Amino acid sequence: MIGRPAGAERETVRENGPKRTVTGTLVKVLLHSRTDRGMSLEPFASRCVRVGEVHELVTTDQRDTAAGARIDRVGFLGFAEIAAAGVLDRGDEVFVGEHRVGTVLGFDACHFPNHYNVLIAADHLLTGEKLDLRPELPVRFVPAPTAF
Repeated sequence: MIGRPAGAERETVRENGPKRTVTGTLVKVLLHSRTDRGMSLEPFASRCVRVGEVHELVTTDQRDTAAGARIDRVGFLGFAEIAAAGVLDRGDEVFVGEHRVGTVLGFDACHFPNHYNVLIAADHLLTGEKLDLRPELPVRFVPAPTAF
């Protein structure tokens, strides 16, 4: 029988280390919600974002993270311009102004390459109107707490 040499340790693969907070600014507020949107969750748990890109922030109370999952129940917060580039990961905490909106669920690319819809898992469908959002509010994607 072929196996590991005596005393060999099983190698543990660690992929993700520490990362920076991605920051931006709200540039347009959206006011509506829908229960029939039909967004499709991308198969990626992370996406890189560049300085100057503008992406849409969308809340959902759905939690399915399977590739292609249909996301119908959504609330629209608005569009944010990225000020500090980085990586957005599923589970990152999302803040707009002082509001903790929820955590990144994933991404819908129906408008890509123009922009991604950044889907944010929230307890309720939130909109820019419900949170009284205004242009120029700071946006932060804070890394999920992880043991490194």
